[in-house]
Amino acid sequence: MNEGSTVIMTECTSLQFVSPFAFEAMQKVDVVRLASLSDPELRLLLPCLVRMALCAPADQSQSWAQDKKLILRLLSGVEAVNSIVALLSVDFHALEQDASKEQQLRHKLGGGSGESILVSQLQHGLTLEFEHSDSPRRLRLVLSELLAIMNKVSESNGEFFFKSSELFESPVYLEEAADVLCILQAELPSLLPIVDVAEALLHVRNGAWFLCLLVANVPDSFNEVCRGLIKNGERQDEESLGGRRRTDALRFLCKMNPSQALKVRGMVVEECHLPGLGVALTLDHTKNEACEDGVSDLVCFVSGLLLGTNAKVRTWFGTFIRNGQQRKRETSSSVLWQMRRQLLLELMGILPTVRSTRIVEEADVEMEPNVSVYSGLKEEHVVKASALLRLYCALMGIAGLKPTEEEAEQLLQLMTSRPPATPAGVRFVSLSFCMLLAFSTLVSTPEQEQLMVVWLSWMIKEEAYFESTSGVSASFGEMLLLVAMYFHSNQLSAIIDLVCSTLGMKIVIKPSSLSRMKTIFTQEIFTEQVVTAHAVRVPVTSNLSANITGFLPIHCIYQLLRSRSFTKHKVSIKDWIYRQLCETSTPLHPQLLPLIDVYINSILTPASKSNPEATNQPVTEQEILNIFQEVIGGDNIRLNQRFSITAQLLVLYYILSYEEALLANTKTLAAMQRKPKSYSSSLMDQIPIKFLIRQAQGLQQELGGLHSALLRLLATNYPHLCIVDDWICEEEITGTDALLRRMLLTNNAKNHSPKQLQEAFSAVPVSHTQVMQIIEHLTLLSASELIPYAEVLTSNMNQLLNSGVPRRILQTVNKLWMVLNTVMPRRLWVMTVNALQPSIKFVRQQKYTQNDLMIDPLIVLRCDQRVHRCPPLMDITLHMLNGYLLASKAYLSAHLKETAEQDRPSQNNTIGLVGQTDAPEVTREELKNALLAAQDSAAVQILLEICLPTEEEKAKGVNPDGLLRNVQSVITTSTPNKEMEEGEDNLLCNLREVQCLICCLLHQMYIADPNIAKLVHFQGYPCELLPLTVAGIPSMHICLDFIPELIAQPELEKQIFAIQLLSHLCIQYALPKSLSVARLAVNVMGTLLTVLTQAKRYAFFMPTLPSLVSFCRAFPPLYEDIMSLLIQIGQVCASDVATQTRDIDPIITRLQQIKEKPSGWSRICKDPAYKNGSRDTGSMDPDVQLCHCIESTVIEIINMSVSGI
Repeated sequence: MNEGSTVIMTECTSLQFVSPFAFEAMQKVDVVRLASLSDPELRLLLPCLVRMALCAPADQSQSWAQDKKLILRLLSGVEAVNSIVALLSVDFHALEQDASKEQQLRHKLGGGSGESILVSQLQHGLTLEFEHSDSPRRLRLVLSELLAIMNKVSESNGEFFFKSSELFESPVYLEEAADVLCILQAELPSLLPIVDVAEALLHVRNGAWFLCLLVANVPDSFNEVCRGLIKNGERQDEESLGGRRRTDALRFLCKMNPSQALKVRGMVVEECHLPGLGVALTLDHTKNEACEDGVSDLVCFVSGLLLGTNAKVRTWFGTFIRNGQQRKRETSSSVLWQMRRQLLLELMGILPTVRSTRIVEEADVEMEPNVSVYSGLKEEHVVKASALLRLYCALMGIAGLKPTEEEAEQLLQLMTSRPPATPAGVRFVSLSFCMLLAFSTLVSTPEQEQLMVVWLSWMIKEEAYFESTSGVSASFGEMLLLVAMYFHSNQLSAIIDLVCSTLGMKIVIKPSSLSRMKTIFTQEIFTEQVVTAHAVRVPVTSNLSANITGFLPIHCIYQLLRSRSFTKHKVSIKDWIYRQLCETSTPLHPQLLPLIDVYINSILTPASKSNPEATNQPVTEQEILNIFQEVIGGDNIRLNQRFSITAQLLVLYYILSYEEALLANTKTLAAMQRKPKSYSSSLMDQIPIKFLIRQAQGLQQELGGLHSALLRLLATNYPHLCIVDDWICEEEITGTDALLRRMLLTNNAKNHSPKQLQEAFSAVPVSHTQVMQIIEHLTLLSASELIPYAEVLTSNMNQLLNSGVPRRILQTVNKLWMVLNTVMPRRLWVMTVNALQPSIKFVRQQKYTQNDLMIDPLIVLRCDQRVHRCPPLMDITLHMLNGYLLASKAYLSAHLKETAEQDRPSQNNTIGLVGQTDAPEVTREELKNALLAAQDSAAVQILLEICLPTEEEKAKGVNPDGLLRNVQSVITTSTPNKEMEEGEDNLLCNLREVQCLICCLLHQMYIADPNIAKLVHFQGYPCELLPLTVAGIPSMHICLDFIPELIAQPELEKQIFAIQLLSHLCIQYALPKSLSVARLAVNVMGTLLTVLTQAKRYAFFMPTLPSLVSFCRAFPPLYEDIMSLLIQIGQVCASDVATQTRDIDPIITRLQQIKEKPSGWSRICKDPAYKNGSRDTGSMDPDVQLCHCIESTVIEIINMSVSGI
């Protein structure tokens, strides 16, 4: 194969090829340039020029006519033109027909047939026949030979063959044969496609020369021919004779047209064929490059193939490298050898002052190295050196190149050179360091190892200087620290990931290859104590964000925290972490949240059980307050802040995560007899959590996962800050309407100060105008801008309870309160609760704290009684109540976890039985649940009590049933003028609105915990409220689940309440389930009839008999059962009074007649005289009264059924 390759390279050397100058002249038809060609050069282009001169042109312009004359003059002195003219005089139509017949004959008889239509039996060899033949026969001879080769190519199925042909090998007739070939292809393009002809010429001697002449005479076909040859080429061209011949032919074509060489190279990569050609074209192009300092085209090309995103290209070229190495003939004829030699020359060209490892032996390693010995890279060579290092990494790591001793020596010299302190220099050192880790085999001798140690020591010493001079935050010092930490913790896979990430490529590195480097790092350069002490002194990264890439101090600190090095060596890291958190900005760096998590773990969990005190210190409360100082005051939120919003959100995440982790690890810490300090509630009260969450919501894209992490922590530890209504309200406040309102914002609105608002409130008893004007302007401000007005607004709420305050003021204050609730809910709630306390003369009001209200949420309802009839303020009160009920649950759960282990030691000492040590915990949990249930039910009972009309309202004729059933008519009769609609005296309207607000809250509470509904109804409440609760609380249908259990209670009052509740539920929810429960209630009433005493019977049936009417109205199928029950009750009552003077048998008789013929009694029952007729009511006997009640119930049922209601 080696000899064959040499033949290929030398077979055309004696022939003259078309020069790039001549080809360009043909492309552009530049007659002046053509005239300047020598006769041998012009001879090669005669076929095209003669056709150009003789054929009728498409271009009829005057300029072409002049050019054509010049061409004719140029051709007039050339003798070979006559033979070409003779060739053009042949009848090509007849020739094409004969060629087609021959093709058909060969196809029919087989390719090996010697029959030929184009050429009769030859008397002599092809060469002599060609010499003695005229022009037509010469055309036929060449065409026949060419068609034979083309047929054989098509039948070979891609297998290469070499065809010996006298016609294409005789040096005497090469030019004439080339003329004939060019004329044939030009005149018979359909029979001889140029791509097929080019493919056939590869199989004959001198084929590359013929191909170049053919393309030079048809210059427009250059790209087509090249693409065809590449597409039909081999995937690995140096593996076969055909591949090498194809590569050489294409190289000759590209030398003829060098401007298209890189385009042809692009075709090679696109098709993933002929990799040797791509490298060869690059080498040819590199030799012609003038620039020496920049990165060469060879480096860029090969790097692009191996480091690009196309895996197919990477595998294809990697195979080329591996196959080239397997061949033992690494001679100068190998393209791979030429590429490696060129790369080595480029590498040696940028090396510093030449030095070998022997210099290191002579120099004293401990002394300051001599500058002449360790001369650095030139600044203009640093980028090129980095590119070369990455290329060699790709060649060795991806393509499997095995460096020679010379290559390894020169690479090590380059890697251990010292670049200038520039960003490119920092990048070069990082790449060199990672390459040493990835390919430790480059260091093979003790001298080379010593050279590497000296260079690493120089890196450590110069790291700070490089960082300060180059201005790059992510310097190689952090990478050194990080690798040292990984080596100490034996995280070799992490080092491999770090190396691959820095080099920008995925290469296979065996962990065993790092063993020597590990020894050097851990024992000679970086002991663990040195690493820890050095890490704390590393300055924090200013304005740390995700935009700063590379390996930073934060990566090192994170790894040291994970390995617990700081606590092990008693090095305080708290200040460094605090400073780094303060120096952050958006977009959030992805390493910050893991850093905080591992820092919290190092605070709470000791490094070892033997040393429980080996923990880090938490951030102090004062340091935390310093970060939030600007937003706590609320006055300068929009001014220049000392700490960024990112720093504040990160510290908030730290506090919430710390508290959650502290609660989660309570048992573990107690077992270790450790009690880390929790942050005080006063600190948490001062942090504007909701304001910060709102800020984070607008920066979700830039904060990564911080916003969602904060929401998770809030939902767990501060559920009262995650109320759904608040989020919905917040969407309204921050939506499009808010933007439109901001457009209406005037300077007057901005100029109102809290002091002016206070003065306006002071004048409320006299004038409402000023307050109205100011608070209307305040509605245009954003939530954060409203914070300074919060105290004035809440402290004056008590004045709004006085009579005569317009409803519009109350509504606007409610609106402002809801806006403030989105940014400062906890502080706002405390101020509001204290402001709405009842004002009692000579009694000093108590100032409640956040902690007081979480322990006892019912304090919220101990407000001024006038609030209960002021819907805007009642809305605020209910909002706070809901929040504090949720906060109380979280507070008690946290308290339970905090104190979970207080009783553990004593219990363990007294209870020795297995499995009983958890009993106190279960009891405490049950007690907590019981307390929360009592708290919730008490709140519900108080709210239900507020729904009842007061004595004053009853005196004015307010009826709860009327409120529910006919509100509009009552409102119409009680509001004779428009002024009364907004007045405080309109108690009916206000009560109705308060009832709606309360029902809405109760609905939410019942949905959140259905057990509250069950508990409240087992406790019972005034039956007057049943129409209101059933119709006003949509979730009341859940009561159908537990009414059977309520009816089964032994207390008569609960049974009565259950039946009355069921009667209203049946009307509201006429469902199959309601029917079955109603039927059960009727059966229970029948059963109780037989067991109750006279007094209890009267007490039970008098309030429950009207419920039977509702059962019949909702479910007519119950009519028969209910009527039978009523008659049974009447009969029992009649039997008890049989001895009395008044006989009530007529009543029983009448009931029987009514049941048998209800239609006949309907007209009598509807008679007013019957309804209101005189009855003997003088008897106070309970049974008599019950009988009359039964009769009234029956008549009402009949009227209802007959009228169709």
